[in-house]
Amino acid sequence: MKNYVVDSYEQYKEENRLTTNNARRIEFLTTAKVMDELLGKNLSTLDCAAGTGIYAFHLAEQGHQVTATDITPRHVEVMNHTLQEKPYQMKTAVLDATDMSCFADESFDVVLNMGPFYHLIDEEQRRKCLSECLRVLKKGGLLFTAYIPRYYVFQYIAMSDKRYLDARLAQQLVETGVLRHDDEKCFWTDTYYSTKQKMEQLYQQNNLEIIDHFAQDGLTPTFAGKVDTWNDEEFKIWCDYHYSVCREESLLGASNHVMIVGRK
Repeated sequence: MKNYVVDSYEQYKEENRLTTNNARRIEFLTTAKVMDELLGKNLSTLDCAAGTGIYAFHLAEQGHQVTATDITPRHVEVMNHTLQEKPYQMKTAVLDATDMSCFADESFDVVLNMGPFYHLIDEEQRRKCLSECLRVLKKGGLLFTAYIPRYYVFQYIAMSDKRYLDARLAQQLVETGVLRHDDEKCFWTDTYYSTKQKMEQLYQQNNLEIIDHFAQDGLTPTFAGKVDTWNDEEFKIWCDYHYSVCREESLLGASNHVMIVGRK
């Protein structure tokens, strides 16, 4: 069966997404800072949709024992190539995050669910993904889940390209949060956009204690061109400001990427 998400990422340079400019880097810098503050030492960590490994490599460099998987074969190839230059080892594999039966129950202290959730357009698939993350997570362990807010996405895409300034598309995204690869006005691939309320309900329904919920990049993508004109000192001022307000509730619907963290 054709996987349109995998096809999309096979053609996309994911390794450049969080590193090519300051407007993109802020998502990584914010998330890595939170991880470093929340995580202890030498934890067994599963990054179950690692992309090309930016978070997996960061955590490995902090001394954690990392297993990094992804459904896109090219991403795993990139990680394996990068590992050739690293002084540590990391287990990698091509893996679908809705079926992680290769791992025993309670195998990991930390699970990163950084990408699957916003590409699983079927509720049952999202349920399976979360269930698998919780199954392999130890009692007391932390689950990090990233999502894209549905109230952010239409205004961003409409500002980026007026072809998508479409009333039916806006209604579809707000009411369902679902974009399909074969939709007339599809601007990406199969995607699910959630909300703060839905994500918190999901965590609570699965007996996860919510310990953090923050905007990874906040408003930064809406003025990326301006951000990229700032020097290092100016960019640091913005990063510090963003981190100081990233848990503000109003920003959780206005950010491009949001992270919720829960304890099992």
